[in-house]
Amino acid sequence: MGVCLGARRVRHDGNPPRHGDEGSAPRPAKWGGLLMETLLLFALLIVLIATSIPIGIALGLATAIMLHFTTNVSLIMIAQKSFSSLDSFPLLAIPFFILAGALMSYGGISRRLVALAESLVGFIIGGLAMVTVLACMFFAAISGSGPATVSAIGSFMIPAMKERNYDAGFASALTAAAGTIGVIIPPSIPFVLYSIVSGTSVGDLFLAGIVPGVIIGFLLMLNCYVIARKKGYLGDGKVHTLADTVKAFREAVWALLVPVIILGGIYGGVFTPTEAAVVAVVYSVFIGIFVYRELTFASLYEALKDAVLVNGATSFMVGFSMAFAAYLAMAQIPAKLGAWLAGVSTDTIVIMLLLNFILLVIGCFVDNIAAVIILTPILLPVVTRLGIDPVQFGVIITVNLAIGFVTPPYGINLFVASAVSGESIEKISKNIMPFVISMGVALLLITFVPSLSLGLVRLLR
Repeated sequence: MGVCLGARRVRHDGNPPRHGDEGSAPRPAKWGGLLMETLLLFALLIVLIATSIPIGIALGLATAIMLHFTTNVSLIMIAQKSFSSLDSFPLLAIPFFILAGALMSYGGISRRLVALAESLVGFIIGGLAMVTVLACMFFAAISGSGPATVSAIGSFMIPAMKERNYDAGFASALTAAAGTIGVIIPPSIPFVLYSIVSGTSVGDLFLAGIVPGVIIGFLLMLNCYVIARKKGYLGDGKVHTLADTVKAFREAVWALLVPVIILGGIYGGVFTPTEAAVVAVVYSVFIGIFVYRELTFASLYEALKDAVLVNGATSFMVGFSMAFAAYLAMAQIPAKLGAWLAGVSTDTIVIMLLLNFILLVIGCFVDNIAAVIILTPILLPVVTRLGIDPVQFGVIITVNLAIGFVTPPYGINLFVASAVSGESIEKISKNIMPFVISMGVALLLITFVPSLSLGLVRLLR
């Protein structure tokens, strides 16, 4: 490794830097030195995150420190990589999907989706809990964000469940878990990022997420039914006729058309995924103002402000994640780790179980946006050598990291649910494990039954 001596940096070969060395990459490292460098890099990142430094800044700091002490590369590389990574037309889909979700939330969509879900499953034992899951699935098809789904649906459903004597910790944990479907059912922000990093079709990823998202929703509702029978959580006590369901569907149909427009437009060749996100924004404004008439200038301002704040944090994280990933590539960490994983076993089942475990652990500490950008170049070559389709792996990595939304210490959905409900993180965490187990079962199905992810893709190719 290079070391810093006063104002001069020593090259990896021990000689002073020559003119022009500032832009050179580090020398190929031996496995022992590479292992130490990898452990130091991730230990540094974990320490920075543990000290409550925002993850975007932590990624940038970790990259800067490692660049300074182990390479001759100028720190200007961080700014260059961060800026160039954001200068991407496909990446523009993210702020527009964020804005579309915010507009839908402020435009009265959440309430109508809840009403539709209630007319379908509200009468069943544990019906109000099932309504929460189903409403999250509907809203997931609009927002593309897990935390946004928790906030939009939780603000209605958590108080409603409390009124029906549901345990507050259970209600909050369920909403946090169901909110993870927001990044699996299309549109999905992590899918957009994965497609950029891996070169995979966004449209294929969107299609591949539909069935896995439905499976997770079904298993969560099954869990709700079992817990409700044990704790005596009854249905809403209302008689829902077919006429009620038809009325609720008519009220919500404008919102339900969003995923149809997005996927239909992409697969019909009418517009690109980025253009689809813009269409979703225009559509959201139109139905919010002229159809539901609940999107005022004041709420439009609030939606724009929310979208700007979320996108600012997201863009910051994406930029520094790309710089971090560039350092990993220069240090040959992805290639060496990939070779190590491939050498652990030749059994596909063993490798995939190991990868799932690694992703689940990382998801506990690192945001899914940063994790997708950093881990995809490392793991994708490994799984493709095993014969795993890149589209299927995009769903696998997204589901793994989505589970991280509800597992401490990071667990952003837990924090959002806590803010909405007023319950402590500790109380919510105690109630989250049955739902994590349900999501784990879904993950195993998605991992080892490829047709669940690829069936629709192959059907429409």
